[in-house]
Amino acid sequence: MATTTAKTDHPPFPEYQTEEGRLKILGFWVFLAAEVVLFATLFATYLVLQGRTAGGPTAKELFEVKEFMIETFLLLTSSFTCGLATLEMRRNRVKGVFIWMGITLVLGLGFLGMEIHEFVKYVEAGATISTSAFLSAFFVLVGTHGAHVSLGIVWILLILIQTAQRGLTPVTCRKLFIGGLYWHFLDVIWIFIFTAVYLTGLVI
Repeated sequence: MATTTAKTDHPPFPEYQTEEGRLKILGFWVFLAAEVVLFATLFATYLVLQGRTAGGPTAKELFEVKEFMIETFLLLTSSFTCGLATLEMRRNRVKGVFIWMGITLVLGLGFLGMEIHEFVKYVEAGATISTSAFLSAFFVLVGTHGAHVSLGIVWILLILIQTAQRGLTPVTCRKLFIGGLYWHFLDVIWIFIFTAVYLTGLVI
């Protein structure tokens, strides 16, 4: 009786209710491990090349604290709202999922807009991807992260459309959960970019 009650009081999360869901979530963790390798390579390349400016603009001359701090605030806040959306999903509250995921997407778009503005400003100042090895590594690293954020926004939007059509089923819950994992992963990568690229660039 005690065992039965425990199972009833603590049901599995909806995204883990099927064997297919559990396997696909595990597979996505493997995918994220491959993404870690990709970004680790880009970080290593940047750290080796960050001092090779070839007489072009340096990080100190380009980076503005206000801009990358706002970008960081937007993306980290979006991670919090994404977590709230997952919590609402597990409570079977469709409206809450859409509200918090919607806010997540708006914050993500704000981050992306600021990053594009930053890139355009650098290019207009003559700091292009071909100016120096430092800038090549910078644009590739930060641009790759930005491309992933763009993909994440489109992906989550498509999942929300499917959720609106089908409701919170084990399949849509699994997709929402995986989309959330991906978004949190991008936030973690940004913390490393914030530290290794922007903060380090201001002191070296």
